Amino acid sequence: MADFRSLLVYRRSVEFAKLVYRLTNNFPKEELFGMTSQLRRASTSIMANIAEGAGRRTKKDFTKFLYNARGSLFECECFLEFAKEIEYITEEQYRYIENKRGEVGYLLYKFIQSQEKTL
Repeated sequence: MADFRSLLVYRRSVEFAKLVYRLTNNFPKEELFGMTSQLRRASTSIMANIAEGAGRRTKKDFTKFLYNARGSLFECECFLEFAKEIEYITEEQYRYIENKRGEVGYLLYKFIQSQEKTL
């Protein structure tokens, strides 16, 4: 596999994780070991799974890790929606980060498709 850093989906997942970190800086301090931690772990898990999968020997293994990254992306969707519902983030913040999450999701979906075509 080529260097994972050159993958657009990886670079966008890093940008997404940075946004999540900035956004969760404003969460209540009592959430530090709750939702803040969970959301941060899920967002960094996306990029970590892409990187780890790229280091695997087969495309089948790589694809498995891409699906793990996709699962973490859906976990982020859940937490972000809940954060909006309990007013930890504004509607505007939610729309912005959801747009970025959707972009990562689309790139991940297309990349998975391209990997599965060559299995």
